[in-house]
Amino acid sequence: MASLANQPVNRDQAKVMNRYDITKRLVDMLHHDEAVIGGIGYTNFDLWAACGGKRTQNFYMLGSMGLAVPIAAGVAIAQPHRKVFALEGDGSILMQLGSLSTVAARKLKNLCIVIMDNGAYQITGGQKTQTELAADIVGIAKASGIEQAAWAADESAFAELIARALKEDGPSLIGCRIDSGKPRDTTERDPVKIREAFMRGMGVTA
Repeated sequence: MASLANQPVNRDQAKVMNRYDITKRLVDMLHHDEAVIGGIGYTNFDLWAACGGKRTQNFYMLGSMGLAVPIAAGVAIAQPHRKVFALEGDGSILMQLGSLSTVAARKLKNLCIVIMDNGAYQITGGQKTQTELAADIVGIAKASGIEQAAWAADESAFAELIARALKEDGPSLIGCRIDSGKPRDTTERDPVKIREAFMRGMGVTA
């Protein structure tokens, strides 16, 4: 049977999945202290929920829209032997598209970007984003130089693409169509605590 990850689909063909479910799938596949940067809003709320707020290798964005990929890129540069994942929403990545070409230009082999795309600025009222109207984040990533960019056809394909990112060199980007379900929990809003926990998780001291 052919690998689902090797069967390209476009955004319209991709299954609409649940954000918490695929986040939990990702977290359950991490066994080597991989770093995960959660973009603002519901993306990091479900990351927090999936780990019970206890995984110190996670960094949770609080109010800095569009910076998950740049921060993840910085971590990937600083710790090239650690796999790094950036979890970002479609609205946020649209604000920071230049980061994709930077990731490609720096050839960040240890970085994987996961885009949670529901076509809406969900946390501010559900206004449509450009991905719902015309923009294709996977296509933009490929045009920016990230050759390993693909839509996850469904949950099984998502798991295969994550497994590939863990095993092979990147950079890579995985586009995920998600529903508009509410998050399972809310990230604890303590920036100092988040920073200090992440520094410990990265083996860094102040």
